[in-house]
Order: sequence, then C-alpha cells, then structure tokens
Amino acid sequence: MISLILGGARSGKSALAEKIASKSGLAVHYLATAQTWDDEMRQRVAHHQQSRPAEWPTIEEPLKIVPVIQAQAENCLLLDCLTLWLTNLLLLEDEQALITYQQTFLDQLQQGVSGHLILVSNEVGQGIVPDNALARRFVDEAGRLHQRIAAVADQVIFVTAGLPQILKSPTGR
Repeated sequence: MISLILGGARSGKSALAEKIASKSGLAVHYLATAQTWDDEMRQRVAHHQQSRPAEWPTIEEPLKIVPVIQAQAENCLLLDCLTLWLTNLLLLEDEQALITYQQTFLDQLQQGVSGHLILVSNEVGQGIVPDNALARRFVDEAGRLHQRIAAVADQVIFVTAGLPQILKSPTGR
C-alpha cells in the first residue's frame, strides 16, 4: 500500500503519518530526507525525532531513497519528506540527475510494495507565485511530482489544521 499525505507547514501531516504507521501492524522504519544546514533546521529535525517512537529505526538519506524503499518493502516505511528530497535534488544543479532520481522513484512506486509506504510532502502550490526562478521551479516540480505520485498511490490525504481530508481511498470511497 502506498499512502501520500500532503499538507502545509505544521498542518499535522507528519503526526497523521506517524499515527497511520503505528496502526499498520508492521515494523516501522523512518526515512528522513532532511539535511541540517543551520540551527533552525536542526531544531525542526529534533522536534520530529522527539515526536516519534524511539524504537523506530531512522534511516537518513537525502537523495538515494529508492534503495531504502526496496530494502523496506515488506515493512512500513514512513518517508518524511518528499519536498525536502526534491529540494536536495534541485540543489544538485544537475538536470539529468533530477530527472533520473524522480523517474527511478516513480518507477519503484509503479512496482508497488508489499508492506506500507507512507510518503509525507508539503503542498506548496496554493500560495502566491514566488518571486524568483528557483522557488517557482520548486513549486512547479513539487506539483508535478505530487500529481504523478497521487496517480499511483492507493491513498491520498490532505491535512489542514490537523484535520485529514481523504482525497483518494484504497476502498474507492
């Protein structure tokens, strides 16, 4: 099962993902894509670490997420977050790498997993159009990536103010 959980910053999407993972009945592993470049980001990472169960192994991987997904295909893998992963790819400033990493990831999603893959990502396309080219590119890339993931995901949830809105359900409701 593949679940995509979208929402704005501090919307409650990570908390919901952790709740779903806890109820999965599977061994849970946490895949963190963040890179801690400054104190503010270190504080954000610490907040996330404190909120999740200590017994969940954490795998830190800013770019090569597909091998981790493959290695954890039988388990519940909570990947937080796709937009940080996309940022890491954009900062490579290598167009071919961006395309290759995304396509490899999407190909893996098409193959599916036997466990539960929970993908957390920031919805960034509902605000004003950014005033610089890199930020506009990020919003465009994130929007396209989310659409492609949503097409293959079994479940898509949008979280606002801690309230989940089911956009796509594995039961078809």
